Amino acid sequence: MNTTFISDGEQLERRVCAAICRGDGLKAREIARRLNLDRGTVNRVLYASPLLKELCWQDRDCRWHGILRQERPHAGLFEFCGYYGSVAEFLDLSEAAWMDKLVEGCQRVGRSTSDARGLFHSFRDCRAQMVRLFEDLLDMAGDPCLKWEIAFEFRLKRSRRVRIYADVLVITEDKVFSLEFKMKDAVDPEDVAQAAKYCPYLEIVFGPDYEVLPALVLTGAREYFDFAAIGRSGFILPVCSGDMLFNVFDEYLGFLNDNDG
Repeated sequence: MNTTFISDGEQLERRVCAAICRGDGLKAREIARRLNLDRGTVNRVLYASPLLKELCWQDRDCRWHGILRQERPHAGLFEFCGYYGSVAEFLDLSEAAWMDKLVEGCQRVGRSTSDARGLFHSFRDCRAQMVRLFEDLLDMAGDPCLKWEIAFEFRLKRSRRVRIYADVLVITEDKVFSLEFKMKDAVDPEDVAQAAKYCPYLEIVFGPDYEVLPALVLTGAREYFDFAAIGRSGFILPVCSGDMLFNVFDEYLGFLNDNDG
């Protein structure tokens, strides 16, 4: 996924957000100067963007601060997630301990934790796929992947009526894998579109140093890996079964090719 999916307005949001999240308390005129923009344009973004209002805050001296820092580790990311930590920390937790943290975090960020529709089962299914993924990746990439970051149930608030939840984010040195999980065994174009629609927002959240890569994971399928068209956009994203999820990471990080060499 590349930034051609981001509109001009979202590109501007991304630049302003990056300036704030990498700065140490900036006034609008300082942001404008750094970005070579006029102050009026910056103010319109600051006060009109629902996403920036959630990611940033203004102190009494009219200086803007980022809740989330756009560098590793991503300090502040915890505030938007049901669960956030390093891969090593995630793997050290038992299923029960992880579930307790996830449910507590979901309640903190406003995510419904009603189990009427099998939500907890889907959480456990998602965790099982991620544990298997990192077992595979540890074999292929070794210990460096333990330093990656992982987030479950990442909450994005685009406007008063829109709530978007990315199922799982895996954050490497320069990539964010956005994984949408479905307990299905066949590709649905609507699920593909859902997996892709988070990307413009995630690119604003994580900034220009990160490439956001979406994927759809079908946990009811077996030994499946392919690419699916994202509507009529001309773009594609990977779709896989849980047991083939490592192929998504290999597609962009090239573990198998490195091992072959």
